[in-house]
Amino acid sequence: MKNPLKFIQDVKQEAFKVTWPTGKETLQGALMVVAMAIIASLFFLLLDQVLKFFLELILKVSL
Repeated sequence: MKNPLKFIQDVKQEAFKVTWPTGKETLQGALMVVAMAIIASLFFLLLDQVLKFFLELILKVSL
């Protein structure tokens, strides 16, 4: 790197070219993440309960 000042100017210039998401887009993305986390947790809770039920059923029958 021969000219650090030029490098910093180039970095600054490139940073201004970035299109940052708006507040609304950020909020929508965050809400989607929360919604998907809730859906996934409910799915795995239901799956766990179903598997637990069948495992207990199998254990009662085999005893």
